[in-house]
Amino acid sequence: METLPRTNQLAHGALTACLIAASAAVCAQDYPTKPVRLVVGSTPGGGTDISARALAPKLSEYLGQQFIVENRAGATTTIGVNFVARSAPDGYTLLMGVSSLTINPHILKNVPYDVVKDLAPISLVVMAPNIMVAHPSLPARSVKELIAFAKARPGQLNFAAGGAGSSQHLAIELFLSMTGLKIIHVPYKGQGPALLDVMAGHVSLMMANVISALPQVKNGRLRAIGVTGLKRATVAPDIPTIAEGGVPGYEVVQWYGVLAPANTPRDIIAKLHAATVRALQDPAIRERFVSEGGETVGNTPEEFAAVIRADLKKWGKMVKDAGIIPDQR
Repeated sequence: METLPRTNQLAHGALTACLIAASAAVCAQDYPTKPVRLVVGSTPGGGTDISARALAPKLSEYLGQQFIVENRAGATTTIGVNFVARSAPDGYTLLMGVSSLTINPHILKNVPYDVVKDLAPISLVVMAPNIMVAHPSLPARSVKELIAFAKARPGQLNFAAGGAGSSQHLAIELFLSMTGLKIIHVPYKGQGPALLDVMAGHVSLMMANVISALPQVKNGRLRAIGVTGLKRATVAPDIPTIAEGGVPGYEVVQWYGVLAPANTPRDIIAKLHAATVRALQDPAIRERFVSEGGETVGNTPEEFAAVIRADLKKWGKMVKDAGIIPDQR
């Protein structure tokens, strides 16, 4: 078979590259031309699912195609995340990611994807703090009082967490690391049972999400010690942050954000980003998230990527310092 001269081969290669680039540009310009899947790596009803279902109708409205929320739960969200990471990078399969994306690589032995290499951030959607809560019988009423009380009784207090390696568990471990306290971890199979045992007084304290804990704080069954964000929660402005309460620099937030498979064309990423930011500026959407304890974000893909890298580093150090052994799953 006759081969093209070297110069012709180069020209042919350049032409092919141009045609591919032109084709991608046309596809991005027309995108989307069919329904888009927004995958959630957990069961319906949780924070990730709620965030996705709040956002999807607005994306449908702005982009002219249906955005369908699809739950692919299992293996601590890795089934759903891996499905998106291995999907075609054409903008038709997206992920509503959660901050556990940056925890799982450190607590699970066999994560089948690389968060940085296999996913393309689009925008953070919402961020929400946890609240450190205690049974009312605990004498401490503030972060400073808790630190003093626990230091005088090393190993005598305990804390509940809904699963070893969960974001709430690591939030407490970070607090212990930054304060030098020794408080015993009591693992549970979910945040609900853990919260019940703290309310019953079987366990001293825990980190809990705002939605589930705040009603119990208001009815007196739990005492709020501090919120985990750098600023006070909009729904609980009277509760100080842990940072202002005596642990400067302490911050742990649960975040949810939209990501695509790596190598998704930039124009499609830009289109999805613009629609997401526009949706988050809608007063009804903002109010819905605020009422559930969150704050809408809408940052750039680069800013979202920086959050992911910083969290990966923070939780990697935290897991190592806490001596948490990765699960073999």
